[in-house]
Amino acid sequence: MSVPSFWLRCETKQFERRAALTPATAKKLIDAGFDITVERDEQRIFDDAEYEAAGCKLVANNSWPSAPQHIPILGLKELPESDDPLIHTHIHFGHCYKNQAGWSKFLARFYKGQGTLYDLEFLNDDNGRRVAAFGYHAGFAGAAAGALAVAADKKGEKLGLLEPYPDEATMVEDVKRRLGGSGKGLKALVIGALGRCGRGAVDLFRKIGLDEDDILKWDMAETAKGGPFEEILDVDIFVNCIYLSSPIPHFLTHETIRNAGPNRRLSAVVDVSCDTTNPHNPIPIYSINTTFSAPTVPVEVGTGNPLLSVISIDHLPTLLPREASEQFSSDLLPSLLQFPQRDTARVWRDAEKLFREKLTAAVKVESLQ
Repeated sequence: MSVPSFWLRCETKQFERRAALTPATAKKLIDAGFDITVERDEQRIFDDAEYEAAGCKLVANNSWPSAPQHIPILGLKELPESDDPLIHTHIHFGHCYKNQAGWSKFLARFYKGQGTLYDLEFLNDDNGRRVAAFGYHAGFAGAAAGALAVAADKKGEKLGLLEPYPDEATMVEDVKRRLGGSGKGLKALVIGALGRCGRGAVDLFRKIGLDEDDILKWDMAETAKGGPFEEILDVDIFVNCIYLSSPIPHFLTHETIRNAGPNRRLSAVVDVSCDTTNPHNPIPIYSINTTFSAPTVPVEVGTGNPLLSVISIDHLPTLLPREASEQFSSDLLPSLLQFPQRDTARVWRDAEKLFREKLTAAVKVESLQ
């Protein structure tokens, strides 16, 4: 019987410093009888030496394509675009199950190589809740980025390069400093406030000094009437933290922004959910993902109206890479320990069933049969 194994690949997305598997979690897997292979990666927040000290085998950067076929490849972000068939079992965020741009082409690579994808976004427990998610840190970092954008706007500037922080305390102090000492006086609205992501956004706003009454916390009850919502225009920062699973009325549109005219207060929109290419995106006022090097994209607001920018970075938690990785990896560990029994372990069995359904749809779209 072969020894259970995982191969932690490097992340190729620019500025991505997180890891799906931390040295601490790797050590627990090794203690449980797993072999762990880790690609060397200078970009990762954890040094190679930390993995080596935990007992991992270190291999060359981005060498997973030549890994033994039976070893599952573990990562976070999607793979670089390619037509190469995928022969391995992959575990990562595929961003391809909601008809995102290029979804069928990506899944076609698994069909051609007879590989399998277990999408981290769709590993759910018995209650349908994700077993591991970056939601809290995504909301926390997204709210911070929104506050930084407002601080820059108040100076007549555009928000520049965002760089990862060593910890939450450092992030909070930097945001407060750039706001002139405190966020007091700012007003923010968080949609999806009851979820992990929303709680993170609310916590950041509290920690930088917003009054509790100036943090509007909306969830399903508040949005049940259907948008667009004029209330969004009357805050400085709007943070979208919902999990989009079906078409819903738009939260904010170009028309409502233009109609608000020069008296609009809204200065920054942070789309943490980042369903940019999803045809049902409830914030259809932008069309591109932004990056750490260029965090904002301007919105068409009409002549003579105040500026409005959108932050749509799809890996915001990497602004707090060590803390976010430790939390995520720790939450994922129980499921990773079950992976050798993936044919019977419900979390993995359900994830593979969903993959097969989406693969069938992709094969049809790509005319592969």
